[in-house]
Amino acid sequence: MMAVDPSAEIHPSAVVEEGATIGAGCRIGPFCVVGPEVTLHAQVTLKSHAVVTGWTEIGEGSTIFPFANIGDIPQDLKYAGERTRLVVGKRNRIREGVTMNTGTEGGGGETRIGDDGLFMAGAHVAHDARIGDRVILVNNASVAGHCVIDDDVIIGGLSGVHQWVRIGRGAIIGAVTMVTNDVIPYGLVQGPRGGLDGLNLVGLKRRGVDRADITALRAAFQALAQGEGAFQDRARRLGESELGDSAYVREIMDFVLGDSDRSYLTP
Repeated sequence: MMAVDPSAEIHPSAVVEEGATIGAGCRIGPFCVVGPEVTLHAQVTLKSHAVVTGWTEIGEGSTIFPFANIGDIPQDLKYAGERTRLVVGKRNRIREGVTMNTGTEGGGGETRIGDDGLFMAGAHVAHDARIGDRVILVNNASVAGHCVIDDDVIIGGLSGVHQWVRIGRGAIIGAVTMVTNDVIPYGLVQGPRGGLDGLNLVGLKRRGVDRADITALRAAFQALAQGEGAFQDRARRLGESELGDSAYVREIMDFVLGDSDRSYLTP
């Protein structure tokens, strides 16, 4: 049975299937389609021709623009029709033509999007990806299956992130970049086959990071770029140095030393 809050506004041409849950203050525009296992929390807006299907949950205050397709099945040949889901957080802006797929059994069964993201026109989030808070995918950026994108990451237009890659908090990926390996927190990656070119200093300053932490991060990057031994060995030495007193430097060290299915982009 369909559960529609009486304060919701649904255009007569929209199709809201039996079983859907529509929260208070939702607005569903002309020619939208909402599937039977969809939950729209309070104040969600679907603009005309948006499709939300599958076992999908859209968080409070999110807006989905025309021709977006949210919650359809994965683009994965291994997908065999298993019941998997997509969970989208609060206050996301999902622009025209964006696609977000549900998970697969082999990947944990769930694709998850955090809060306050901006997904510009034509962006794609594949099966079993984990997207953090305040993430921006610029026009036609694509995140492949099983990726982990931490908070405050920006992925430039026409860029692609290879499956299983992790991108650490606060990193920035330049436009038209192919990312095939993990990216350290606050890293800057750009180029057709992206290399680690520095730190996202502009983003750090915009977020009000203390000057002492930025100085420590710059010194830590130089140590990672020019030190002796393997990349992970250099990261371990950071933890033993005075630079390890910075929480931001420790975050990079912990990221590099954590489990990974891909190797790391190095300076």
